[in-house]
Amino acid sequence: MSQKGKIIGVSLGPGDPELITLKGYNVLKEVDHIYYPGSRFGNGQEKSYSFGILEKLGIERSKTEGFFLEMNLDRIQAQAIYKQTALKIKEEVLSGKNIAIVCEGDLSTYSSFSYLLAYFAEFDLPVSLIPGITSFANAAAEIQDPLVLLNETMKIIPRVKTEEDLNQALMESDTIVLMKIKSVMDVIFPILEQDNYVFVYAERLGTPDQFLCTEIDQLKERIIPYFSLIIIKNKKA
Repeated sequence: MSQKGKIIGVSLGPGDPELITLKGYNVLKEVDHIYYPGSRFGNGQEKSYSFGILEKLGIERSKTEGFFLEMNLDRIQAQAIYKQTALKIKEEVLSGKNIAIVCEGDLSTYSSFSYLLAYFAEFDLPVSLIPGITSFANAAAEIQDPLVLLNETMKIIPRVKTEEDLNQALMESDTIVLMKIKSVMDVIFPILEQDNYVFVYAERLGTPDQFLCTEIDQLKERIIPYFSLIIIKNKKA
């Protein structure tokens, strides 16, 4: 019986291929097979932000395989894809292959990898994780403004539901990071228009299409893509 292989989760960073860790890059060069997540749209088109980073890193296409999730909030298809992908990886690992699974940003922050990780624990497969740079850390570096200092607090909110929720979060924390904002800008705009806060909007960080702004009028002109975020901070007295 062949020796069992291993699974390595590799964070790719927010977009710039040079923001992957050296450890992560070395793993991608050494493993037998690399799985990457992507999106499947209603017209059947498939796209992957992660694969774009792999291409820029010079990873051979023949070494990679995508698993694609439908772009909606119904988790039935996603769970089926996760299970199907986990079972394929299980077979490869048991045959002795070393497998990497990549994700943009950090693999422990709103990542597809976490759903696969639950299956690997169930299958009792050996796994290691390589952390990465998040998009909001990249945004803070770009504007050269710290996310938090001293005893300040920070909260991350995905797809914020109401203005009341956002107002409450801003009363409780010094810095708010809003992610998955594309469908909830109508909730966010009234808060940004208040004079109590400063904000930075960022999209497609680390790519040639990177865009940042701090002006509400400029932001209202944007068509918001999926890979976008807003950092809001209470104004200093």
